[in-house]
Amino acid sequence: MSDTVIRVENLSKKYVLSHQQTAGSSSYNSLRDALADGAKSFSKKLLKPSGNRTFNPNREEFWALKDVSFEIKQGDRVGFLGRNGAGKSTLLKILSRIVEPTQGRISIKGRIASLLEVGTGFHPELTGRENIFLNGAILGMSKVEIKRKFDEIVAFAEVEKFLDTPVKRYSSGMYVRLAFAVAAHLEPEILIVDEVLAVGDAQFQKKCLGKMQEVSTDQGRTVLFVSHNMDAIQRLCSQCVMLERGRLTAQGDTSSILVRYMSNNSTIQASPNQWIDISQVRRQTGTREAQFIEVKYSSLNEDAMLQPYSNGALEFVLAIESKSPRSVGSIAVTIYDKLGTKLVNADSLVLGQSITLQNGKNIVKIKIEKLYLTPGIYVLGLWMADPLTGVVFDCIESALEFEVINFQSEGLGIRPDADGLVISEFEIMQMNELIR
Repeated sequence: MSDTVIRVENLSKKYVLSHQQTAGSSSYNSLRDALADGAKSFSKKLLKPSGNRTFNPNREEFWALKDVSFEIKQGDRVGFLGRNGAGKSTLLKILSRIVEPTQGRISIKGRIASLLEVGTGFHPELTGRENIFLNGAILGMSKVEIKRKFDEIVAFAEVEKFLDTPVKRYSSGMYVRLAFAVAAHLEPEILIVDEVLAVGDAQFQKKCLGKMQEVSTDQGRTVLFVSHNMDAIQRLCSQCVMLERGRLTAQGDTSSILVRYMSNNSTIQASPNQWIDISQVRRQTGTREAQFIEVKYSSLNEDAMLQPYSNGALEFVLAIESKSPRSVGSIAVTIYDKLGTKLVNADSLVLGQSITLQNGKNIVKIKIEKLYLTPGIYVLGLWMADPLTGVVFDCIESALEFEVINFQSEGLGIRPDADGLVISEFEIMQMNELIR
């Protein structure tokens, strides 16, 4: 008997997007206009055969998924990677039987529990206790089964104090705690979790990852997980599926797919001490009232050809364009490895140092005195925000890639075969006598 629990064959999902008729037309129609348009549309359908449909410039077909095929076996922990809009959430909604596919075929063996959005499957007027039984019933559990797991669910969610409070009074974090606890403990064969865990605090996220590993490894259940947290993907998932613009572009072991995904996000490979134009690099968020337009980096050591090296200094020079004078409390350079793990975060906020930007172009330098990284390829991220108001001006997770080398000079440098990513300062003491 095959151990394949999910088989997806040529899956596609199409949506029809409507656009405003003309740039100068009003965006609001009266009831009379709507009735008139409806009558015209109905008469056209009656008078014209369905095979002779004319092109409508105000309607556009959008394929959220196109010809996606893959298989998942029992007990697999599969991460789904892709930029926003790649089709990840649409795929999980189809697998959860929330959305109907336009084309293709899906075969699923086993009961599915989904955690796709905050509050999904909860009734706001019911208490936490009542919603546990409601969710269990939706998942096909009997009342006896739910009662058997009830205490474990409440203990895991840590909401005992609010168990008899209507969930409409819960915070988004409490929603997620209870929803995940229900989904994970009511023994579905397949557990689907979208980015909703990002709402919870770091401690609870860690707890959830541990629980997902447990139900997969010890209980043989299958886990499908979507997250932009590459560290969480790496810790939990044994394999990954990567989507781009609705198409499956890669599937395989987690390490290789993460490297490919991060390489796709890093569009520039830069040489030291050269200005690199990053004004058009993809942003994660930001108002761009002030934005990074250029960057260059250097070790300041000409003997190393200005290349960054282990245990050496590393300086970043940032060119920032501001639309008006402003004070910025948080400007940071962040260094990630190729898998997206954050290794260095040099933020002016830590120093309590505010940067004053003038209208137009500004130059800001950030210098790391000692770079405790082993040789390899790293990714530079940039951040600029006002922590007092919470406004993010600019955020680039992958501005460019740069290489750290092993440079031997004045006692610096490391073993060529050194393992790990971060170098720590330490000392060794020899004790010639045993102390009893």
